[in-house]
Amino acid sequence: MDILFQDWINLILRWAHLITGIAWIGSSFYFVWLDLSLRKRPDMDEGVYGEAWMVHGGGFYHVNKWMVAPKSMPADLHWFKYEAYFTWLTGFALLVTMYYWSAESYLIDPSVLALTKMDAILIGLGSLFAGWVIYDILCKSTIGKSTGKLAVALFILIMVAAYFFTHVFSGRGAFIHVGAMIGTIMAANVFRIIIPNQKKVVASLMAGEKPDPALGLQAKQRSTHNNYLTLPVLLMMISNHYSMLFSHDQSWLIVGLILIIGGLVRHFFNTRNAGGTGKAIVWQLPAAGVGMAVLAMFASYDPNAVKLADEDIITADHALAIVQTRCASCHSQNPRDEGFDEAPAGVMFDDLAQIEANAQRVLAQAVIGRAMPLGNITEMSDEERAQLGQWIRAGMPE
Repeated sequence: MDILFQDWINLILRWAHLITGIAWIGSSFYFVWLDLSLRKRPDMDEGVYGEAWMVHGGGFYHVNKWMVAPKSMPADLHWFKYEAYFTWLTGFALLVTMYYWSAESYLIDPSVLALTKMDAILIGLGSLFAGWVIYDILCKSTIGKSTGKLAVALFILIMVAAYFFTHVFSGRGAFIHVGAMIGTIMAANVFRIIIPNQKKVVASLMAGEKPDPALGLQAKQRSTHNNYLTLPVLLMMISNHYSMLFSHDQSWLIVGLILIIGGLVRHFFNTRNAGGTGKAIVWQLPAAGVGMAVLAMFASYDPNAVKLADEDIITADHALAIVQTRCASCHSQNPRDEGFDEAPAGVMFDDLAQIEANAQRVLAQAVIGRAMPLGNITEMSDEERAQLGQWIRAGMPE
């Protein structure tokens, strides 16, 4: 595939994914807020669970919620489903065009596990399907009857998946697959449970029958899961821009911290919207703040970093040799790597002056983050990373 054409496809899909994702998250957050903001009043119609008054855009809105369904089918009924479907479809298309099409660069890291391109793709696809199947079984089992037990089971499922991915794929490939698996669960909740259950309720109304209340409760359970998973999955999906998250030797534990922090923030807003005050809401955000501090410290600590003595600082010529051997196959005026027609981000390492001008990028991406070279395709060693880092921090002596 022509590199420029692939870039345009990537841009269009990414923009579409962003647009549909905003629409899905916006409607999801709105309806969870609405559900938690409903209040009862004495003269409500029969079957109405609660009502909410809102003001927006210069007008007032009055919304009622029927716990099961109204007595008759309304003339105009608005559905909210295509946002979820197209968010998943565009996200999956991005996964294919970036991580599967260029698996040797973005998905496979020989230092983690030597995989063929086809093996890596099949593992990725299989994991998305397996994640949904296991989650759905948990929800329908006796564990699913307890909110607390199900939350713990879902957390364990994602942590096991994260551990597996980080021991099979590259760091960025592992994190994107954690996010993709969670996103697949969320979209499948809409496609397989929420919308089908709503259609059954509508069909019962049209047939003059009383809808099954269990259908609404099951859909509500899955919708709540989607709400709590949204903030963690958002960070997972942009994690490829932050190597300090995915490059850690124990990055699967970082996934756990992200789940906890995102869940705490979402729980704060849900509790507050439900009318909680005082002790009910005072602890979530401070706890999330502590979690962020722990995350930053943990992600910044590398117990396996190579330690070098001060007298072992390499020369500029040695640094140039390392960079040109390990990095210049892509970052050059004439890249040798078939995946690039020009140097990524315009960064080139053809001479010492270019290396010095981009030293902080080298330090962040190749030394601290270990995100470069992509897939460590040139087999840059930990000692070489340490030598480069020490040379840069020492002021790049000659």
